[in-house]
Amino acid sequence: MKSIDLATNRLVLDPAAAGDLRARLGQDPQGGLKQAAQQFEGMLLHLMLKSMRDAIGSGGLLDSDQSRFFTAIGDQQMALNLSSQMPIGFAGRIEQQLGRQLNGSKSDSAGSPLDALQQSLRSQYAAAAAAQAAEAGVPRAAWARAAAALGTAASAGSSEGMSATGPRDFVDRIWPHAVEAAAVTGVPPHFLVAQSALESGWGKHEIRAADGTPSFNLFGVKAGRSWSGPTVEVQTSEFVDGVARSERAKFRVYSSYAEAFRDYADLLRSKPRFSGVIGQQDGAQFARSLQQAGYATDPMYADKITRIIGGATLRQALAG
Repeated sequence: MKSIDLATNRLVLDPAAAGDLRARLGQDPQGGLKQAAQQFEGMLLHLMLKSMRDAIGSGGLLDSDQSRFFTAIGDQQMALNLSSQMPIGFAGRIEQQLGRQLNGSKSDSAGSPLDALQQSLRSQYAAAAAAQAAEAGVPRAAWARAAAALGTAASAGSSEGMSATGPRDFVDRIWPHAVEAAAVTGVPPHFLVAQSALESGWGKHEIRAADGTPSFNLFGVKAGRSWSGPTVEVQTSEFVDGVARSERAKFRVYSSYAEAFRDYADLLRSKPRFSGVIGQQDGAQFARSLQQAGYATDPMYADKITRIIGGATLRQALAG
């Protein structure tokens, strides 16, 4: 069977897809590159479909978080199939560009083809997102810092807890991870920075164990029954009927900030109730969608995130 047939018949939610692409890149870098380029063309087509649906609007008796979630999945599957069966030409250009960067990365290091491709994709996304952020008013200084940090963030990670002395240090530490999570969620990275700043007090109130060990949990993600990783139990505030109450709760513990951002992105993508958050380009609507999905119990949660997104503190931290 041809590889294109496999990509065509594959379910977009197939959990083995990433592993197969990794294996393909290791065995046949050029073929894996072609497959990755097709998937990127599918992502572009999906963004086009999503923009069309957003322009039409939604509503009606059958409209719900579940229906929007399965509509989004259906659109992703359609986009993937179209990119395989009726390509529009982007995949070839993407393959050429990534191929040049892949060869350049391989000549500079002894890493695997997958590592080189991942680095190439990070650079591609940072460049594309920089243009989009410029239109939204995000200063170029933030993207310059991200471009410098992206080269080392994936390999070195952040093994120590936050030692930020202010918003600028906080942004410098997490920005590369926000950029990568933005590529997965379709949400501008400074929105993600704003939410993590609210949850962690700009890194000064990060969740820690009794002995001071960092949890790297910047989004206040609790450890439910589905979480099998390490946890930490701390005192927290929850709102019941608009009244704040103190209680003990277990939170997820990560090995790095990179892992925390990846888990956060996976959480948004895997839960139907967060379908209104994925791809959201409006800061206020991003915050409202989080609150409407029940991300937090604080009745002012959306307003607080919105104020950070549009506030001088984040703007100055990004400007450096």
